Amino acid sequence: MPINRIVATKRGNALVAGVVAAAISGMVAIFPGEPPVHDDTALAIKILQPWEGRRLVAYLDTLPTKPVWTICDGDTDNVRKGMIETNAGCDTRLAKKMERDYRPHLVKCIADWDSKPLSWRGSMLTLSWNIGVGATCNSTAARLGREGKYRQSCEAATAFNKAGGRTLKGLVNRREMGDSQRAGEAEVCVSGLSA
Repeated sequence: MPINRIVATKRGNALVAGVVAAAISGMVAIFPGEPPVHDDTALAIKILQPWEGRRLVAYLDTLPTKPVWTICDGDTDNVRKGMIETNAGCDTRLAKKMERDYRPHLVKCIADWDSKPLSWRGSMLTLSWNIGVGATCNSTAARLGREGKYRQSCEAATAFNKAGGRTLKGLVNRREMGDSQRAGEAEVCVSGLSA
């Protein structure tokens, strides 16, 4: 992939700026009635929700090699056939899961996590939502981020564009520059670096 393909955009900058403006001591109240989340979690949620597509009734996601029951915003934990959730319940699941099951692992595997650029942290969190924390922590993208090579890290994360062994246009768009309606992870990642 040519390096100049990933560029900063106004919408990428706007997503990052919106989280920064809403943050109080690094925390953001993203969902009404829910406790605040870290600023990077809030950004990750804003990036990933449009791509995941909220579904209130459990469905069998057949893209993975082993199909898995899924609900809400791509959540697969403790989901079973026939399960139904509310929008508020999906908000709670997403925020709690991101704060409890994803962010702490990245904080642990990437030294000085909180001092890294917000756009990079949010992008790494949304990547981990899709590929898992282990794969994220062991990725070239994480290694480059540890080395302070954030732009290269943003670009390296675009390699995760396959599901079920196939490159998918939707994942290419999600990992790179998005589409007409949604910002891409790398787009947001590099936009925040240039702000």
